[in-house]
Amino acid sequence: MLQSRLLARSTAARLSLSHSRRLRIQRTMATASVDVTKEYEALVSKLKDCSALAGISGLLGWDEMVQLPKNAAQARAAQKAALAGVIHERSVDPEIGRLLDTLETSDLSSLDEFALANIRETRRDYKKSTAVTEDLVRREAALESKGYLQWVTAREQNDFQQFAPVLNEWIEIRKERAAMVDASKPAYDVLADDYSAGLTAARITEIFDEVKKGLIPFLAEIREKGTEPDNSWLQGEFDIDAQAELCKEIAVAIGFDLDKGRLDVSVHPFTGGAHPTDVRMTTRFKKDDVTEGLTGAIHETGHALYEQGRNLKYDGLPVNSAAGMAIHESQSLLWERMVALSQPFAAYLLPKLHTSFPGAFPESKTPEDLYRALNVVKKESFIRVESDEVTYPMHIILRFEIEKALVEGELQVEDIPSVWNSKMQQYLGVTPASDAQGCLQDVHWSAGLFGYFPTYTLGAMSAVQIFETAKQQIPDLDSQIKNGNFKPLREWLNENIHSLGSLYPTADDLLTKVTGKPLDPQIFLNYLKEKYTAIYKL
Repeated sequence: MLQSRLLARSTAARLSLSHSRRLRIQRTMATASVDVTKEYEALVSKLKDCSALAGISGLLGWDEMVQLPKNAAQARAAQKAALAGVIHERSVDPEIGRLLDTLETSDLSSLDEFALANIRETRRDYKKSTAVTEDLVRREAALESKGYLQWVTAREQNDFQQFAPVLNEWIEIRKERAAMVDASKPAYDVLADDYSAGLTAARITEIFDEVKKGLIPFLAEIREKGTEPDNSWLQGEFDIDAQAELCKEIAVAIGFDLDKGRLDVSVHPFTGGAHPTDVRMTTRFKKDDVTEGLTGAIHETGHALYEQGRNLKYDGLPVNSAAGMAIHESQSLLWERMVALSQPFAAYLLPKLHTSFPGAFPESKTPEDLYRALNVVKKESFIRVESDEVTYPMHIILRFEIEKALVEGELQVEDIPSVWNSKMQQYLGVTPASDAQGCLQDVHWSAGLFGYFPTYTLGAMSAVQIFETAKQQIPDLDSQIKNGNFKPLREWLNENIHSLGSLYPTADDLLTKVTGKPLDPQIFLNYLKEKYTAIYKL
């Protein structure tokens, strides 16, 4: 029996060796007749054209959310649909497929790792693009404009039922897309993969269940046993123009390049634009809350730094895009939370608050007082973008569970308000007083972005993991932040995250490269418990 096995193995080895030799011969013959550099450059040229057109689409979207006249919505929808059709036609060009086929069967040893990753990412994108029809792409683009307008109207009138019909349309059109891309997988998994490669509902559920298990009782402990910091001294009336000027000053100090971008106001804060040299970010301000505009601006600055920090050597190529939205969110949340809500940053910020709002804050307050005041866990946390570090993940988990149920057909659109309110009570102990305060607060579903929400909390966890590594590698980082020197951290992030783009296939691959391990939610939970146990004197 043993001899027979050895003979079988020997025969299999010879067959395998013979097959390997044939492949090498075939590749050698193919390489002899293929100019790899020429073929790759031809691919790059086509990809850059697609990227340029996508940049135009980005500008149309920014303009729509910032300054488009209300009655121009229908015309803008037609423009976006037409452009989407052109972009789709270019992205499914059979010549791209031919170039990929040629390159993937050639000897690519002459190409660097970024070029190889670019071929990999292009194949991934091309496979998805060629799976869907131009008609679907045009319908999605038109529905995006229609959806945004309906969402804004419904939100203003506090009436979810005005938004329900377009949300139903989005669910059906996204399920249609998922079936075209990969009918063998659950629709939600296909959609989530668009925002973070390889992400699945099962993996998200696994992570979020661990987060819920750790956070729900910890939140209860904070509220029942904690000593709440005093943040009453941060309340008052704050001039909007002064807020905007302070936010601009801090964004520039952190590293936002105004020669390559701009800061505006919109209903929902976002970062967009056309190119790393043209990054548009927005925030919003409240006259009675100086912290919302400030943290929102810093959050969007984190996104903007990622965009402005992309490696222009690979300009316009898939490898130069972000490594998924979870990593993109890690960069915004790292600056908003790990930096702006830290003790060193409080020492930097306090004098600026006094300068921007003379007489608004007691001179007796210390940086420690500001740090504690900025990190109050809200007793009533209704709005996601206004929530604190501890309650924020529960807002995301709620949205994930609802949108997953919608896509899987386990929840009807008309039932969203009641289910939303029920989960808010279960997870956060509050019930929204209106649809605007509840299920209409976010813009995402108006654009059919199912699968996006989880990346916020996955990004928050990644931010903690990345920042811990940065602190180990950057000498005296706390002192640098305290003194307003953000350059060492910005440059470290640019070298280790921004400039790498999509060099690595997944977010976990990048995290492993940077931090030594894939995403570990326990690091995030430990960070929250250590920080807020001290703040609340538990």
